[in-house]
Amino acid sequence: MRRRLLIPLAVGGTAVLFLALLVVPVFFGASQFLYGGGAGGANCVDTADAAAQPAAATDARAIPADYLRLYQKAGKDYGMPWNVLAGIGKVETGHGTSRLPGVRSGENYAGAGGPMQFLAATWKAFAVDGDKDGKKDRYDPDDAIPAAARYLKHNGAPTRMRTAIFMYNHSWDYVNLVLSWAKRYSNGGFTVVQANGPSCADTEGLPVAASGLVSRIITFAMAQRGKRYIFGAAGPDAWDCSSLIQAAYREVGISIPRTTFEQWPFGVRVTKGQEQPGDLVFFNSGPGTAAGSPGHVGMVIGAGKMVVARCSTCVPNIGVQNYKIRGDWVGVTRPLARPEISRQIDSRS
Repeated sequence: MRRRLLIPLAVGGTAVLFLALLVVPVFFGASQFLYGGGAGGANCVDTADAAAQPAAATDARAIPADYLRLYQKAGKDYGMPWNVLAGIGKVETGHGTSRLPGVRSGENYAGAGGPMQFLAATWKAFAVDGDKDGKKDRYDPDDAIPAAARYLKHNGAPTRMRTAIFMYNHSWDYVNLVLSWAKRYSNGGFTVVQANGPSCADTEGLPVAASGLVSRIITFAMAQRGKRYIFGAAGPDAWDCSSLIQAAYREVGISIPRTTFEQWPFGVRVTKGQEQPGDLVFFNSGPGTAAGSPGHVGMVIGAGKMVVARCSTCVPNIGVQNYKIRGDWVGVTRPLARPEISRQIDSRS
């Protein structure tokens, strides 16, 4: 929970693949966040059988015995399939076996800690004393696993199972990955029913791009989702945050600087709340960053969301995230409004 105190209620995550935000971005997960609104709209309403406690499949033997017991107990106590909790535990920290920072002690770069990757503020809000020892310890699976169940319940599980998982980490790729592990861990008897269609998309409900040019820029960036984040990489199989932005603009013949620090002063400053698809959003995050010299960047795609190369431990590394809920959001710029670029665009008309 990728991912992680970027706002008051959030969970961070180290995640096994490239997965915020909060319990987000998980961050449950490295950069996950708690988002007060809906998670994708009516088309993303779904249910899981509240009473279902599937038998453990062969794949579940790989789960440490103490974790399996805790997943099953929390599932029963909170009225949701235990294997969903196991899926989250697997994706976040490999059931506590990951040796990345913030799993067994301390915090990861986003402030997340423990086997289920809680930010301190989210932990304070949803912590559970699972073993009744008088302490609520986010590094203790006896406490962290039921706390994760409590958080999922808070966000609508099991009647809105996919939505609740999405709230754990704002990425439908993450949701699908968690549910794929949940299915592997169950010996039948587990389904999540999508009420209005087979799947939810990161772009659910987003407005049409402002122009054909912007649409092409966004289309390129969105096509990179699922690829790896590597600091200093510049494609085609891996990107960092600024190289992704540069390449997306280069796709339509527009040259912008390579690094985040150079991109920040390049575009015309836009007031928060007035951003449009194709604009760049900047964050006081990363090495050498400062409020006046932000070190992380994403691209607005609409409805408060951005496509962004997040980090090497985020899931996904490159994906869609809500930028408005991040406490380190510095500002917005519009490269297309820079005079020489405006003239270049006009000359093509």
